Amino acid sequence: MIARREPSPLARTTTGFLFVAIVCWIFADIAISTSDPWREFGLLLKGIVTPDFYATNSLGLALAYTLAFALLGVALANIFGFGLALIFHSRTVRVGCAFIRSIHELFWALIFLQMFGLSPLTGVLAIAIPYAGIIAKVYAEILEEADQRPLSAVPVGAGRASTFLFVRLPDAWAHFRNYSMYRLECGLRSSAVLGFIGLPTLGFHLETAFKEGYYSEVSALLIMFYLVIATMRIWMKKPLLPVYLIGAVIVLPWGVAFSLSNIIRFLTEDIIPYPLRAGGENMMSAFGDWLSLLLLDQALPGMVATIQLTMIALVATGLLTLVFFPLISPLLLGRAARTGGHTFLVIVRSTPEYILAFVLLNLWGPSMLPAIVALSLHNAAIIGHLIGRYTETIRLRIDAAKGANRYFYEVLPRVYRPMLALLFYRWEIILRETAILGILGIATLGFYVDSAFADLRFDRALLLILVTAMLNICVDSISRSIRSRLRLQTTLEQR
Repeated sequence: MIARREPSPLARTTTGFLFVAIVCWIFADIAISTSDPWREFGLLLKGIVTPDFYATNSLGLALAYTLAFALLGVALANIFGFGLALIFHSRTVRVGCAFIRSIHELFWALIFLQMFGLSPLTGVLAIAIPYAGIIAKVYAEILEEADQRPLSAVPVGAGRASTFLFVRLPDAWAHFRNYSMYRLECGLRSSAVLGFIGLPTLGFHLETAFKEGYYSEVSALLIMFYLVIATMRIWMKKPLLPVYLIGAVIVLPWGVAFSLSNIIRFLTEDIIPYPLRAGGENMMSAFGDWLSLLLLDQALPGMVATIQLTMIALVATGLLTLVFFPLISPLLLGRAARTGGHTFLVIVRSTPEYILAFVLLNLWGPSMLPAIVALSLHNAAIIGHLIGRYTETIRLRIDAAKGANRYFYEVLPRVYRPMLALLFYRWEIILRETAILGILGIATLGFYVDSAFADLRFDRALLLILVTAMLNICVDSISRSIRSRLRLQTTLEQR
């Protein structure tokens, strides 16, 4: 009698997540509600192939603002993130970083908008604060996963500072530099998206042009954005960084004034729950009613929708990654085909999820489908790019199988673990983006946060943002536990 073989932990985890995603898909709202989406899609395609670079007023200035916000925000985030990474072993620092990175840049921007208005400080801080928490986590993990063998050669009595500077840091520095470049690419996407709340970046002009049906203008704006990101390795040189940072400070309109009294009122009154602010004999009872009503009517349905959309997008990202990574793998395709694959992945991963979801929502109508497609395409392009590059390090036997057999039996088993590691690592990021897509009208937590800001109910908005942060922290904790249990490591060039 042959003993039945138990499924591996990797197989059980994969099956479990696939099952959850299928259940979430069954109950998801994925209807296309627009009357003639194909006609509108045809107009969009026509605009894409006929870009109009002269339609946008001050296109150069909008591009300069987009670069300036990203450069200053990411530079500040690197400085503080590196410092926090050195003390990341502290539980207080880990929890603090988890909290600030769990709040999306747009949520931070909406908060700072109430204090500083449409000033450069709003955009720079909205990028710098969450990115500092992300960078601290990544840098700390890079240091933790770095090769420990050089430490055995450290002379007895060497100080901790010397050991870090001359032994640990050189080994991790290349990873830091590469990740900083990737984080700047993310910063450019975040900076563009900040235009959707009124800051003068490319997103502001993109939203206006799309809503008015000027698709040739939309095409020109996106092409400019893609060119900036695609040429980063050319124009982003270390000797020029101080010049860029000084230029970023100069170009931003720092003359925009903000009121200190507004800041004080926002911090001491507006964000205090209304029942506590109003006082009275039944203050605590009124606060309990206010809290339970907000949690049951907004926070709970927002959390359910956020988790539902996140799980579908997570699994869809994994499935699309299996299709995307061969596009640039030298083990599976020739040079000409890989060039086309690289171009496709650069375009898809360079398009912010928010912008892609915005476009699809206008084409298909308000449902979860545009968000699922936008999140899956963007994140699969990122992970597919990384896994495709990872296959460049794999050496196969001369007599290895060809075609589909090579993919399924030679390449896929070697890349599946690193792919899962990156997928679980981006789980937290997908959740952050899912929550913020509610601003576009999808009933995730961001929908209720945006509605609260629109109604000037800042106390409700802050509580819902805190709920979003707590949910993100929980997902991050589960993700780290799964990666640890499955022994999945994420030290690739980017995350």
